[in-house]
Amino acid sequence: MDKIEPWFKEGLKFKCTGCGKCCTGSDGYVFLSDLDVSNLSNKLALSTEQFTKTYTRHVSGEYALKDLPKSGDCIFLKDNQCSVYDSRPVQCRTFPWWVNNLRGPEEWKEAATHCEGINNPDAPLVPSTHIEEQCLSHLGNLLEDNFSN
Repeated sequence: MDKIEPWFKEGLKFKCTGCGKCCTGSDGYVFLSDLDVSNLSNKLALSTEQFTKTYTRHVSGEYALKDLPKSGDCIFLKDNQCSVYDSRPVQCRTFPWWVNNLRGPEEWKEAATHCEGINNPDAPLVPSTHIEEQCLSHLGNLLEDNFSN
């Protein structure tokens, strides 16, 4: 069977600028897999119970990171930087390579209105194979969340 080429077969330009906008004031949720909870608990030297009680909330039967009161910013955002960057959740690690952003060129342009790293003139061209790999990782994480609960 022939492989269907994605619309982004030539790659897409992206480079995280470290602006922190993806972690601020959003109405969304950062859902956590069991592996995310384990990694973050270890990073913070907490038991999983301590971590979940302190840093998470239940949303639709799943764990999601708490936001800072009043601002809606991620609880781990400190001075516009992720304080748990090396242990950040898969959902964060795979941004902007989410299905909703990759459905077509219009969705990619829309995502760029919220993220200055998308199509940034200084950004490298990210190969489609890497994009697909990250997208599948994000999808796998979503499936793990849905089947483990």
